[in-house]
Amino acid sequence: MKKQFFFLFPLTLIIPLSIFAQDTFSIVAVDSVTGEVGSAGATCLQAPNPAEGALFISDVIPGLGAMHTQALWESYNQQNGHTYMISGYMPEEILHEVNISDIGADSTIRQYGIALFDANGSPRTAAYTGVNCYDYKGQIVGYNYAIQGNIIINHALLDSIESGFLNTPGSLADKLMAAMQGANIPGADIRCLSEGVPSKSAFLRVAKPTDHPDSLSLHLVVKSRPDGMSPIDSLQTLFNEWKTTHPSSIETTSDVNARIWPNPASSKINIQFPSFESRMVSVTDMIGRTMEEKNCTGFCNISLTTYPKGMYFIRTGNSAYKFIVR
Repeated sequence: MKKQFFFLFPLTLIIPLSIFAQDTFSIVAVDSVTGEVGSAGATCLQAPNPAEGALFISDVIPGLGAMHTQALWESYNQQNGHTYMISGYMPEEILHEVNISDIGADSTIRQYGIALFDANGSPRTAAYTGVNCYDYKGQIVGYNYAIQGNIIINHALLDSIESGFLNTPGSLADKLMAAMQGANIPGADIRCLSEGVPSKSAFLRVAKPTDHPDSLSLHLVVKSRPDGMSPIDSLQTLFNEWKTTHPSSIETTSDVNARIWPNPASSKINIQFPSFESRMVSVTDMIGRTMEEKNCTGFCNISLTTYPKGMYFIRTGNSAYKFIVR
């Protein structure tokens, strides 16, 4: 059930702090296996106005979700969306509430994208594009992602962003970077067409469930266009450097030739060791919390009926085996 709350904003926030011209293409996404939340986008605006370039549209809440507030951006509307997210509202409900409480009483000039986890840890997504956003405008909503754009070259750009996200293996960060490369063409934001670049600023952010909101695991920002370069190419360079010191996933090791099946699993998982010696087995979640422990002699199984969906590890001695509950 949704929590009830009241807005207690200072009077100064009721006055628009800063309205930026339409802001452009972006993607929000979540990963139900790792619990990660991601946000990426770009625009033909750049620092010093706004100071962080395209980043101002992004609101990432670790362990919960992400929301982009774009087109004719307003800080008041963005804060409202944040409040509804942390209060347990689902994406469609958030969009409804933000639109009816729009500070300018005109939601037709706004654009939003939301991806978050519901109470069961399942992805929920939604997007909204006002009819009076500048053309071309559009959106694509998938199982765990939402893509939105305005003042873009055409709908094919959104399709290309989606293709990069869906067809790239690896982590959520890898997929989001590929999604941005899908928009790396001159005039992706049509205001940048004459300069032969897709945008003038870009960002990529991914939060692990245990991250502090002010210190995300991945936070890359190209605030302004480097001379002669696409900001998305610059973002790719930063991402490649980041990956050299940040593994894309938790690695598992094994000194025991155990058989683990089925994987993914739903109701139970079976464990079989090559000999009938007794082994203590523990199951841990992504952040190392022990779910349960039991003694296995040759073969045993573990009931998963109370496990939330996600990634877990079976550990015994110096060995670790990754499995997924779906």
